[in-house]
Amino acid sequence: MKVLQISSDRSERGILFPGTSAFERQEAYASAFGNLDIVGFSLKSDGAKFVDVGQLRIHPTNSASKLLWGLDALRIAKTLPRPDIVSVQDPFETGLVGWRIARRFGVPLHVQVHTDFLSPEYARLSLLNRFRVYVAGFVLRRAARIRVVSRRIKDSLEARSSKLEASVTVLPIFADTSRSSVSRSDLSVRFSRFKTKLLVVSRLEPEKNVALALGAFAEAAAADACLIIVGSGSQKNSLQHFAKRLNVGSRVFFEGARDSALYYALADLVLVPSKYEGYGLVIVEALAAGKPVLSTEVGVAREAGAIVAPPEKFVDALAAWFKGGPRAGELKNYPYQSFEEYVRAYCDDVSATDQASRAVS
Repeated sequence: MKVLQISSDRSERGILFPGTSAFERQEAYASAFGNLDIVGFSLKSDGAKFVDVGQLRIHPTNSASKLLWGLDALRIAKTLPRPDIVSVQDPFETGLVGWRIARRFGVPLHVQVHTDFLSPEYARLSLLNRFRVYVAGFVLRRAARIRVVSRRIKDSLEARSSKLEASVTVLPIFADTSRSSVSRSDLSVRFSRFKTKLLVVSRLEPEKNVALALGAFAEAAAADACLIIVGSGSQKNSLQHFAKRLNVGSRVFFEGARDSALYYALADLVLVPSKYEGYGLVIVEALAAGKPVLSTEVGVAREAGAIVAPPEKFVDALAAWFKGGPRAGELKNYPYQSFEEYVRAYCDDVSATDQASRAVS
């Protein structure tokens, strides 16, 4: 089977760069399909290069501007052999491009949904997000098959989108639970003066709402507790200033983009204050590491076994945890026993797009 995938994952740990876990997943998919081409949105400054490793070929757009991603992806797709299926990473920009390509080749469209875009918070965040909600409705109505990463997204789609003809499959993201916690002595020594260590693992972007975790820490945490923040993003400076205004700057540590497994080993509690999540990989990883999680009502938080509190009750929930909350976490309802099982489920779902398309036609 020949599959053409349109992707927007241009991070340094993403699918464009060999050696990353994301790239290794694509290699596994390609082996199962037999033939996988990926057109990835990228800028020239990203430094991504064309990759050909047999059954897998990755074509970065290397665009001069983000505004040209779609046109460059269409140009590249026209040079490739006709696929059997076009799969897109989201129902937004890659969804529109994938729909055009699928229509050009006369093949079915498989759409993946990783974001809870029907959450009210998603549209409130920006004008771009409101436009993406509109685009998603257009793309999803033209999909032959839809893969979502959580039951929450499926329920939202089915409640709000009566015109969907495609079947919706819940297929969670794979988490390598075998290495969720890796201890390192130098980190243990560095934070040893704190009795309780709280942890946030997150991109520092508005939708992740890290300020909620900072505010709750300042109000409810004991004086001998610290907050460790692992991740990078556009809000780093403003969050650092916010911590100083809250008079907790000396107990809040911004670690940058680091291996989260090293920090799960240290943590007594992991905080997930997001406004919305499609899945919540951090929740799964932390619980798999045996760490309790306090989360807003997002993604798989409740079904995975996290302590769940709305934003307005987050401070109270953190205070209650300090008084007598669980000191250990347990991951519940995780569907995969192995990476190979996940790859089979993923590839079976993409492959079923062709059957779904034939049934509709």
